[in-house]
Amino acid sequence: MTSSAGPQEDGDRRNVSDAAGVVVLGACAAWSLISAAMHDGRPEGVLLAILAVAAGYAAGRIGGALLPVAVPCAAALAGVGLTLTVPHLSPGPQLVTPLGHAGATAAVLTLATGAACCAAWSASAPLLRLALRLLAAGITVTAAVLGSTSGFVTCSAVLVCSLSAGHLRHRGVGIAGLALAAASVTGLIWAVAGNVVPGGLLTWLEGQLTGHRIQLWQDALHLAREDLALGVGPGRFGELSSTATGTLLSDGKPHSAPLQQAAEQGVVGVLLLAAAFCWMLFALWRTARPTPVALTAGAALTALAAIAAVGNALSFTTVSVGAGLLAGLATARPIAVESTQLEDDVRTRGDQLAP
Repeated sequence: MTSSAGPQEDGDRRNVSDAAGVVVLGACAAWSLISAAMHDGRPEGVLLAILAVAAGYAAGRIGGALLPVAVPCAAALAGVGLTLTVPHLSPGPQLVTPLGHAGATAAVLTLATGAACCAAWSASAPLLRLALRLLAAGITVTAAVLGSTSGFVTCSAVLVCSLSAGHLRHRGVGIAGLALAAASVTGLIWAVAGNVVPGGLLTWLEGQLTGHRIQLWQDALHLAREDLALGVGPGRFGELSSTATGTLLSDGKPHSAPLQQAAEQGVVGVLLLAAAFCWMLFALWRTARPTPVALTAGAALTALAAIAAVGNALSFTTVSVGAGLLAGLATARPIAVESTQLEDDVRTRGDQLAP
């Protein structure tokens, strides 16, 4: 389950994945500025989300290296506490429940479940591991109690995937499956927006997602076709969408991250969003952490991608920070493990040099 690579190879792995992350996040920030400059857009929201992911990732790498069990456990408890004590994660007047509120709640609880499961796999004591798994199950029950159906489904999926990850020897297969799942959800959303799904399925989806949300998606796809390369500019969907402008207390979002990128930043923006997700999966594939930890975090991030594809979760800074934090925790190299490997490496070299 654990990596058998030496310290030098582990360092090379981290350098490659870190360099890829810097390039991808930097490209996302640069393109948002370019698109905004061409269409007088407002890139502040995109830049804040990128900064939140980077800050969360850095914090996760540090915390996971120092306290690989305590920090993800604390992150899981913080996620639950935030959901319970700050029920309205959306800014602005709360006369009605905003479309993005349910998605943000589901996303935070899903990431909290993933963090608890990662802490469980990092723990060595059987009782502690059992307690952390019970914490993950408790978070799943909390989602059901709060009435978050999507959160209950995604938390349950993460919990099941985490338990199953212990029996999977090759993480590449699991990572590929997660990427395929995310691509499938995105493709389905795109098909719904383009009105190319069968009538029976479309009727069922309208009942689950509401016709208003689907109209927002259709507006986003229409705006994307107007300028495939650059989009209409970051933050301008609310101004140009007939559905958004005709809605009371609209937040000006299409409530689908891929479609929002397509409408506001064009095809390049969609590709960069996909690249950011693929970078996280790539970092989890390359990490020297045990396979169950990597696949658990990957399952939680994939569930988040599915939530973001049908909602407004990524517009909440808390969710962006949580995604980066979980990715950082799962790719951090615990200092105690590095010290042990270094001692073994020195001892082995000493034995080889001995007469």
